[in-house]
Amino acid sequence: MRVDVSHHIDASAPDAEGFYDYHYEYDIYRFSEGGKAYVVRSYIEEGDRAAIVSCLDGETSRLLGPADLTDPLLIEAVAYLRGVGKTTLDWLTADGYVPLEPRAAPTAVTL
Repeated sequence: MRVDVSHHIDASAPDAEGFYDYHYEYDIYRFSEGGKAYVVRSYIEEGDRAAIVSCLDGETSRLLGPADLTDPLLIEAVAYLRGVGKTTLDWLTADGYVPLEPRAAPTAVTL
């Protein structure tokens, strides 16, 4: 598994007093193997949280589905995230974020 991490800041321009209307700082993790990848976002102010936001199959990006929860690549990614202190994990669905249940040694990610 390859892990790429990039840091991002999404912010408005500062006003005359140097304040921002919005300011988001987060890391994007990309876990890949072969032509598949899982993309995870973790906001800096919530250091113990991360959300799996998409799956990339080749050039196609999609939301995760239940079948992804047993994918060895996702299981390894979840273990990595927990190893770096991300104890609260969610995955993005069409209905919003759904929590993943913690598992000490994952063989599958469960709801």
